[in-house]
Amino acid sequence: MPRSALFVIDIQRELAQDPKTRIPHAERVCSAGEKILSVARGIIDTYRSSEQQSPSTIVVVQHEERPEDGTLVRDTEPWRLVFEPRDGVREEVLVAKTTRNTFETIPDLADKLKADGITEVITFGIQSECCVVETSKGALDAGFKVTILQGAHSTYDTESKSAVDIERAVEEELEGRGAEVIPWEDAVASWEQRCMISSYSIFSEL
Repeated sequence: MPRSALFVIDIQRELAQDPKTRIPHAERVCSAGEKILSVARGIIDTYRSSEQQSPSTIVVVQHEERPEDGTLVRDTEPWRLVFEPRDGVREEVLVAKTTRNTFETIPDLADKLKADGITEVITFGIQSECCVVETSKGALDAGFKVTILQGAHSTYDTESKSAVDIERAVEEELEGRGAEVIPWEDAVASWEQRCMISSYSIFSEL
């Protein structure tokens, strides 16, 4: 069964919660993240309850910096995650990275995902034009199908572009490379529908 990996990228307190440093659309990204993870975890739990392999896994990505390079220093408040993987759930993993591209920091990550049957990477998080786009491109380069969840990623405004303009530019760039751009609400609705059908099949066999 083809499986997908949901990458939750760098939704950390400095970027998403601290009123002094968070991105302008942090509330939107966090609200979307709560709903996305609620549905994704519900699907995982449905399969776990029937002792069958889930069609998806959740990869929580956490950026780390050295004190001389930035403020996302390990074990500090800015570095901490908004959404942490659940303890004891095999389908939820935490990965640390030090570069924008998660696959660059962890060279064997793609092979590990493929060995686990993963064929698609789904991305959302912070910042659109940094770690979200670079991790998405890393997944494409590694041969995965890639979907970015529109409305569930964002960044800071710049002098010349608004955060929303940057979001759209990133989506266009990834689409041009072969990725799919889907509003997160549509993706979640599709997952829920497929889970309902699959759940009927799973439990009818018990």
